[in-house]
Amino acid sequence: MTSSVKKRPVSLICVSSLLAANVALSACQGSSTPSENMAVDNANAVTRNTDNMDGDIISNVMVGEDQATVKEMSAEEAMIHNLSRYRWTLISAADSSDQPLDTLMQITNQVRLSFNQHQGQNTLNYSVGCNTMSAVYQLQGSALTIEDSMSTKMSCGDLDKAENSLSQLMQGNSQLVFATGSDVFKDDTPILTQVTNDSATLVWEGKLTPQAKYNSKGEAVFWAVSADMVPCADSDAPTCLRVKPITYNNQGIKVSEGEWSVFTGEIDGYQHDSKHDEVLRLQRYRLSIVH
Repeated sequence: MTSSVKKRPVSLICVSSLLAANVALSACQGSSTPSENMAVDNANAVTRNTDNMDGDIISNVMVGEDQATVKEMSAEEAMIHNLSRYRWTLISAADSSDQPLDTLMQITNQVRLSFNQHQGQNTLNYSVGCNTMSAVYQLQGSALTIEDSMSTKMSCGDLDKAENSLSQLMQGNSQLVFATGSDVFKDDTPILTQVTNDSATLVWEGKLTPQAKYNSKGEAVFWAVSADMVPCADSDAPTCLRVKPITYNNQGIKVSEGEWSVFTGEIDGYQHDSKHDEVLRLQRYRLSIVH
């Protein structure tokens, strides 16, 4: 590349997420042009400044469980199964005197919690939108015990105080109450109430993980997303994303890429960056079509 060419920086997002299409699956897998009838659900995003791909999909929840299998579980196993089917977003936080925890209440929509399984252990991840903290947990009845956590080490600036607060609250023992069908909340929205070791109360709202919603682990795909948006051809929206598929080998080296095309679907939870090109790691799921 000559020095006269100005290249925009590219940020890489490693996403545990959803790419769902209700068209024929071959239209997604066999074409270099992404289907226009897709939705993407963005979960834990980590920004990197490289074209090499490293890291695995974060979420690894139980999928494909039939009702008979669930009924055979113990109470703790059933609770763990239910918890892992959702990604949890904080909706309120109060101390032992029922006073709001302002550092968390100011950013509730970006405080997240997820329950997973990794190498046969029950694990959870939590974050305020900067570092991801992970820990092994035990569940006995409604008592949650969280062991020492590990964390990535990015500087979080204004989020440092909130991150430290959440980390301290999550350590030790908590009591959990899992509820659905509340009079206050929508019937299809579960609520998890967590009373921590120092009597603080965290209330979380659940959203089905894509694995649970589509009963599949999905297929990992990579999309480049241009910083520049373009006019939509057949959509009510004024502008749409420009995207193209990218393929990487096992060493994380880019081996091929498709052509740019206009994407008129949604990337649910993804915040478009109008200043930088991005590469997204996505999970693609096939929707069941009811005739």
